[in-house]
Amino acid sequence: MNQMLRVIATLSAALLAAPAGAQGYPERPVRVILGVPAGGTPDVLARTVAPGMSELLGQPLVLDNRGGAGGRIGAELASKAAPDGYTLLMTSPGALTIAPHITQGLPYDAIKDFAPVSLIATGPFLLLVHPSVPANTVKELIALDRAAPGKLNYASAGSGTPNHLAMELFKKMAGVSFTHVPYKGAPQAVTDIVGGRINTTMNSIGPVLAHVKAGRLRALGVASPQRSPALPDVPTIAEAGVPGYESGSWMGLLAPAKTPPKILARLNAVAVKAVHTPETRARLEGLGAVPVGDSAREFAARIRREWEQNADIVKTAGVRIE
Repeated sequence: MNQMLRVIATLSAALLAAPAGAQGYPERPVRVILGVPAGGTPDVLARTVAPGMSELLGQPLVLDNRGGAGGRIGAELASKAAPDGYTLLMTSPGALTIAPHITQGLPYDAIKDFAPVSLIATGPFLLLVHPSVPANTVKELIALDRAAPGKLNYASAGSGTPNHLAMELFKKMAGVSFTHVPYKGAPQAVTDIVGGRINTTMNSIGPVLAHVKAGRLRALGVASPQRSPALPDVPTIAEAGVPGYESGSWMGLLAPAKTPPKILARLNAVAVKAVHTPETRARLEGLGAVPVGDSAREFAARIRREWEQNADIVKTAGVRIE
């Protein structure tokens, strides 16, 4: 009888330990897979928020860059991780809302294999031209294209990347016919437009802000509902001639599907608080980003909404990996 009581006591202790472990999360460092290369805008945004999250969690966030293939490498790795809160994914939209529409045999389900935690920040795109292009406004750029359809070209960070789809949406809404020139990344595309080899592009604000202020690039419009504090004199594309136009990139935090709800709630609370500290907000805004820090439900709704929107853009534009 005593032995049976000891067995029951041992089993009871084990059962009680599971929820206690979740409540005490995290008890060791947390690995965060970054589905982007080091040095790009999404990587910088992630590293801006990570220190505050580490402090609030009481454990370091170990950032692990697994860029490449439009974020698909990092997403696949995270989707197969144990759902225990110790491996997370911080990614931009390409792997979740674009890749499913342009990649055959994607090794993960962008909707079912992840549990959204929080949208960290958004980064509206900026419509840019080289100073040699005789257009000072969005309307003048549209008129220039219509006078010689297909003559103007635009750079993207690669086929199927967010700024590629952003320009294809602009082409559709503005009725223009720019020729696509895909690159292997945004930095290479920016280098060539600054050098005058490319006419126009859409790009996040942070990496091109110095070029705009120095006159090496001309900003015609920002693709957000409101003007950017980083460039208050630049109109939105919507107010400058393409009503309703909005596009950009973002950085969001997700966990593998089936991660315990208590851990997801803890991560969400930490992410939201970290994003909204005055120091982090100021740093994000200085990069041209918009701090968000929303609920898991709001982030999930955004992913689904963009998933459907990008499906339509890909179909209409015939986007494919080149």
